[in-house]
Amino acid sequence: MYRLARIGVLALLCMLPTAAMAGTADDVVARGRLHVCIWPDYYSITYRSPRTQELTGIDVDLARAFAADLGVTASFVETSFTGFMDALEDRRCDVAMFGVGITPARAERVDFSEPYLRSGIYAVASRSGGVVRTWDDIDRPGVVVAVQAGTFMVDAMRRTLAAATLDVVAPPRTREEEVRAGRADVFMSDYPYTRRMVAFHDWARVIAPASPFAATSYAYAVRKGDAAWLERMNAFVRSIKHDGRLAEAARRHDLLPIVVAD
Repeated sequence: MYRLARIGVLALLCMLPTAAMAGTADDVVARGRLHVCIWPDYYSITYRSPRTQELTGIDVDLARAFAADLGVTASFVETSFTGFMDALEDRRCDVAMFGVGITPARAERVDFSEPYLRSGIYAVASRSGGVVRTWDDIDRPGVVVAVQAGTFMVDAMRRTLAAATLDVVAPPRTREEEVRAGRADVFMSDYPYTRRMVAFHDWARVIAPASPFAATSYAYAVRKGDAAWLERMNAFVRSIKHDGRLAEAARRHDLLPIVVAD
């Protein structure tokens, strides 16, 4: 089925105007490699195992699928949520494929494909106690809320918190360390990252809001103004939704609840 789907996508691309076949796509095909920006610490999305050094995740699978559709191989460029836009602008990568949340600030510097995932924000606290037991305990005086620098959670929590203190955590510090050390009461993250906490950390407790909070769509990002390459990305996103590759990859990595199907 996937072979037929890829043939269909290639046929669609062949019908694009000649101008739409030029530029980044030609560069990728000429070099035989698709340079893909990732953040290698994003569990279920683009995650490098500290034990095996193997990259796994939905966007590792889908980046390789996109490269195969183009007749090239995928090469992964490790970056971060604070650095991927520089990497795109400097042409160190052709596309960012690691669950990048669509935000107005990012949209000023990069162009986004059609969305393929959507997640709200969750809280992670320690099982050993603390003042935060429910979602309603978070925005209270004295509570410290940690968020990762560069993520969409920063702006969302700045808009939301009225009484709690926001701690924007930049490397080498981590959100987990802030909570474990008692410097923060909770940290905020999304559905994929909280799957990691449940899988690897028995001290961690995930707190979900009563209804989706600050739900954000995730997409692939390309250099600003590269319309032909953006359309190529959109054709790929539409094809994986239609032929089942998105759902299959999401199922492998426990992300089906946040798939954008249409």
